[in-house]
Amino acid sequence: MSTSKLGKVAVLMGGRSAEREVSLMSGQGVLNALRSMGVDAHAFDPAERDVSELQRDGFDRCFIALHGRYGEDGTLQGALELLGIPYTGSGVMASSIAMDKTMTKRVWLAEGLPTPRYELVRREQLSSVSSEKLIAALGLPMIVKPAREGSSIGVTKVVRAEELPAALAQAAQCDADILCEQCIVGDEVTCPVLGAGDAAKALPVIRIVAPEGNYDYQNKYFTDDTQYLVPCGLPADEEAAIEALVVKAYQVLGCRGWGRIDVMIDGQTRQPYLLEINTSPGMTGHSLVPMSARAAGISYEALCEQLLHAASLDHQEVRG
Repeated sequence: MSTSKLGKVAVLMGGRSAEREVSLMSGQGVLNALRSMGVDAHAFDPAERDVSELQRDGFDRCFIALHGRYGEDGTLQGALELLGIPYTGSGVMASSIAMDKTMTKRVWLAEGLPTPRYELVRREQLSSVSSEKLIAALGLPMIVKPAREGSSIGVTKVVRAEELPAALAQAAQCDADILCEQCIVGDEVTCPVLGAGDAAKALPVIRIVAPEGNYDYQNKYFTDDTQYLVPCGLPADEEAAIEALVVKAYQVLGCRGWGRIDVMIDGQTRQPYLLEINTSPGMTGHSLVPMSARAAGISYEALCEQLLHAASLDHQEVRG
């Protein structure tokens, strides 16, 4: 399909989530890339315009560069299904499950895939939650994070018992569900996946070396101190095993288009553990999917065009 046959394209960016700032950066990069490839692309911010205007203004497909709630969680995907406008990335169900880290873990565990031990704490339980029981179940250090946020927003690495109440309270400001997770100490890696079903393929693994091991919001987007190693430097059999694991994790959730899965490798056993999946990954200058794609010989512009070509609907076959 030539770029002219892609029609009028909306690059959805900004939105109302806590990741708005990052989304605007991602969207601008995608918009510039698509225009440079000759695509009739336009910026569209759902926080400032009603999504029904996409149909009214004659958009033929959407590139979703939104992150977090109301963009990555299935709600926007459902609206686009109703409007009949094909969009990039996963469909309604996969987006909804993947946005919820607890639900994602439940699916992975049901499929026999490795993920760190966890406990779910509800916001209304904060006054009665037992720090001692959480620590007994998960140990220290422990990761505490909102169940439905991204970009490391609201995440705390709890090293001492006295830090746990404040970490829970911080996560509760972002979400009613708080995920407390066993902290795996070792190598942190991430691996993008492109495609759908049996055709899904992993891109090269990236190993992340953050200052003091703290890959937080600041170190993700606004500093140059974090190292991203691709080639990742892991033994070939380890890298191949991680790629196979993330493709399986992507497939069992029913994802399509693209995604990026974060993995921790236990430093002693070398067992990889699935952390979470992003179904609308960042496309900023610091983002990892473009970096991995570049290592595979795919330019940023070509990646954007490839993702746009794959835009689809959950029920397009039914529509005929």
